[in-house]
Amino acid sequence: MANIKSAKKRIKVISKKTLRNKMIKSQTKTAIKKVVTAVTAGNKEDAAVALKGAISAIDRAYSKGVYHKNTTARKKSNLSKLVNKL
Repeated sequence: MANIKSAKKRIKVISKKTLRNKMIKSQTKTAIKKVVTAVTAGNKEDAAVALKGAISAIDRAYSKGVYHKNTTARKKSNLSKLVNKL
């Protein structure tokens, strides 16, 4: 446990940021899962709608600093490939 006041504050701040990042990552993963389930079901219309939502969620996560730029690009590319194969 930290003894210094600034270190105690950093622990509080980091825990808040960790919680926020977990929440954003969870929402993004859920959006990605919706695309994958629509693709496995073979429903092109639902997959296209879910892809739009997933790309939006991924971009939002990037803008908040949760994902790196290349990670964002890779995730969007892989999802687009999945949907385009239908």
